[in-house]
Amino acid sequence: MIKAAVLGFGTVGSGVVELFDVNRSCVERRVPEGIEVKYILDLREFPDSPYQNRVVHDFDIILNDPEIRVICETMGGREPAFTFSKKALEKGISVCTSNKELVAAHGPELLRIAREHNCSYLFEASVGGGIPIIRPMNTSLAPESITRIVGILNGTTNYMMTRMEQEDISFEDVLKQAQEKGYAERNPEADIEGHDACRKIAILSSLMCGRTVRYEDIPCEGISRVSMKDVAYARRMGYAIKLLGISERDEEKGYFYVRTAPYMVPASHPLHGVEGVFNAIFVHGNLVDNLMFYGRGAGKFPTASAVVSDMLDCALNLGQNIPVRWSDEVMQLSDPGQKTGRYFVRMSAEGREKAKALFADSFDVTAEHAHSDEYVFTTGPVTESAFKEAVSSLPDVRSTIRILEL
Repeated sequence: MIKAAVLGFGTVGSGVVELFDVNRSCVERRVPEGIEVKYILDLREFPDSPYQNRVVHDFDIILNDPEIRVICETMGGREPAFTFSKKALEKGISVCTSNKELVAAHGPELLRIAREHNCSYLFEASVGGGIPIIRPMNTSLAPESITRIVGILNGTTNYMMTRMEQEDISFEDVLKQAQEKGYAERNPEADIEGHDACRKIAILSSLMCGRTVRYEDIPCEGISRVSMKDVAYARRMGYAIKLLGISERDEEKGYFYVRTAPYMVPASHPLHGVEGVFNAIFVHGNLVDNLMFYGRGAGKFPTASAVVSDMLDCALNLGQNIPVRWSDEVMQLSDPGQKTGRYFVRMSAEGREKAKALFADSFDVTAEHAHSDEYVFTTGPVTESAFKEAVSSLPDVRSTIRILEL
């Protein structure tokens, strides 16, 4: 029996421990020796839990037990998760994690330590919850040149935008409901301001190029400025507003663009119909063409399932490293101002003639609506820097949103 430990007995950690009981036969089909969770690390006591006798409060108990071969880290945050993971890897103990903040910040360093000590660092659950995406990027798509990734990577914001679109609920009200349902944290900033999705697209982008894409270098916008009027106009025009992480590259031209922002997604795109707390990741390879990975992007058992799949791989590869192509060389991103795209603009009606005159000279107005005191239009292709310069000269611009190109 292979002995394992779980760090953090919250939603995901408890799901990992329960999964080994619920799906024990499935685990043993994959790893005939079986895996047993010997320790659970947490500061709290769990007197009503059937697993209380496994709870310890000192990480050194786990670290110094020679039976422990695999550790599951579901603590969240950078510390002490980083310190614990590093110490375990340095002792040759493989580590699996769902911690996207840690992976985005220290992934290449922990991968290097794992290689040096003949163990593995795996993080399938850090992006997309139960959706298999990290492993396919690392193995199934290894012969491909991945040129584009577009993902709905945050279930909270997708739930909120779906409710706003389908039920005409204000941003403030739907955020409150998301918090009541447990989809949003008491402090929802990481979700609604795009930081969570930004870390996830940074991880995928790093795997895409094999180098480190720092999430701090990625332009990041959330959905807090999206209004019900924007949602209503988008619906009328055949779009749905989604918070997306986008990564595009052209190796021959030395172009690499990454961004997190709200986009208007056309009805003809597969991501348009992804609703509620579900996530979806659209990947384009130069030969395989388009693929989409879809499923529950969060939640106790979907995320636990992804963590345990990594634990099984580690158990089958004890004493050796499972390679992940991600070096600590920092990838330089292209100037976002040179990115060409189309935009939605909502502004005061008094600036309508100036807008038409201004944009007619530089790019086409492809759709326009006048309603009450507002003027709404979409642009033709234009660089981001040119668009910002043009918009800055207009009076009372109330909203601008990018439009996703097919």
